[in-house]
Amino acid sequence: MKIILCNDVVNLGEEGDTVVVKDGYARNYLLPTGQAVVCNKTNLAIVASRAAQIEKRKAEKRAASASLKQKLDAVTVTLVVNAGESGKLFGSVTSQMVQEALAKEGIEIERKKLEVPTHAIKMTGTYTIVAHLYESEVSHVKLVIESVEQVKEREREAARAAAEAAKKAEAEAKAAAEAAAKAEAEAAAAEEAPAEEAPAAEENN
Repeated sequence: MKIILCNDVVNLGEEGDTVVVKDGYARNYLLPTGQAVVCNKTNLAIVASRAAQIEKRKAEKRAASASLKQKLDAVTVTLVVNAGESGKLFGSVTSQMVQEALAKEGIEIERKKLEVPTHAIKMTGTYTIVAHLYESEVSHVKLVIESVEQVKEREREAARAAAEAAKKAEAEAKAAAEAAAKAEAEAAAAEEAPAEEAPAAEENN
C-alpha cells in the first residue's frame, strides 16, 4: 500500500514522505495510529500545502539531532550488573537499561533509536552501541559494563588508598611538628648561651 507519513517513523521515512508498505502494516498500525494516511490526490494536496511547515520542522529536528549527537559522542555509559568471577553476565543488557542510564546523564532519547547488541554483550567490558538520530545521522556511544564485585573492589581500593594517604599525611604532620619544636628549642638555647658567658668575661677584666 502506498501511504504518506504524518510523522517520522524509524527505518521507514520522515514526515511528508510517500512510501510503500505491506497492507497489514498500514491497516493495523500506521493508519489507525495516525502515523500515516493513504496516498491519494486529496492527501497529496494537503501535504503540498504544508510543505513549508514540514521543512521548517525538519530543520529544527536536524539542529536538535546535531546537538544530541554531540552529547552522545562525548558520554560514556556505565552499567553495573551481576556477573560471575569470570566476568560472564547473569542477565542481558537491554536498550531500556541504556536509555535509563543516559537519562541520568541528562540525555533523553527514544529507546527504539538505540541499537544495543544484546546477543553480543555476554561479558563485562567495553562495547559500542549505535544511536540512530534524525535522517541518516548516527552516534556511536561508548558502553562500559562492570560487575557489582568490580565496583565493590574499586571502592575498597579507594578506601585503602584514602586510609594510607591519611596515615602518611598524619606522619608528615607529626614529623613537621617535631622538626619545628626542635628548631624552636635550638633557637632558644642559642639565645641563652651569650648571657651565661658575659659574667666570666667581666671577671677576667
